[in-house]
Amino acid sequence: MTQRTGTTATTRRLAAVAAALLAATMVAGCDDETTPEAAPPPPDPKQELLAAVPGEQDPAFRFTTSDASGDVSGVVDPTNRGMDIDTVTKDKDFTLEMSFRMVESRTWMKVNFKGAKDIQKLMKLPTKWMALDPAKIEGPDSLPTYEGTDPGNADAIIRAATDVQAGEPGTYTGVVDLSAVPELADALEGVAALGDAAGQLPLSAVVGADGNLSSLTLEIPAAGKKKASEYVVEYFDFGAAPEVVAFTEEQAQQAPSAAYDLLNS
Repeated sequence: MTQRTGTTATTRRLAAVAAALLAATMVAGCDDETTPEAAPPPPDPKQELLAAVPGEQDPAFRFTTSDASGDVSGVVDPTNRGMDIDTVTKDKDFTLEMSFRMVESRTWMKVNFKGAKDIQKLMKLPTKWMALDPAKIEGPDSLPTYEGTDPGNADAIIRAATDVQAGEPGTYTGVVDLSAVPELADALEGVAALGDAAGQLPLSAVVGADGNLSSLTLEIPAAGKKKASEYVVEYFDFGAAPEVVAFTEEQAQQAPSAAYDLLNS
């Protein structure tokens, strides 16, 4: 008569197999604990800085850029693809305040002359916002339009930097050689008074606790008759700045010929 193994024998056999598997698993687990995992590579300071430059995913924020020629300030609104820019130009006889609003491809301008003479009235320029027609602008660079979330060209400067080091939490240093990256000088033309600057330009930057680039400073050495100066970019008030939207017909009039004479001069 054939002897059956029965449920008890089967259970014991399964238990033995399970015990063997468990033992093997525990041994493997012990091996994992005794074998340290490979340490992750240290963070790259340059990549950290690049990641902190404002992008299209950021909320509206304020900005300022300053150099030897003056200051520019405004608001960038990535959601609405809009930007406000305020500039101040001082002359011995007057001060010219010009403001621009760009929403995608549309641009508005506001002009305010301050001085002893009423230049605003003499030029027949309105004091309210004016909608500009691109077809009436002679130079392609005379009419600002929305061109992204980095008006200070911080990204281009950081990409051109070498020997980028992280210091105290949120602080970075590096150097930029304009002769090695001539396209950077072209990118900064009009926003930084670089003049004939050459050699190693010291760079410093600060990233805020929110992970956003808060300031970038490029030290520009003296060249010829130009004194040493700094080009400074500041980005701040992320999420607290007002949105930038298109003006309605009630809020802005069509720009008169005098406005185009000013821009095309």
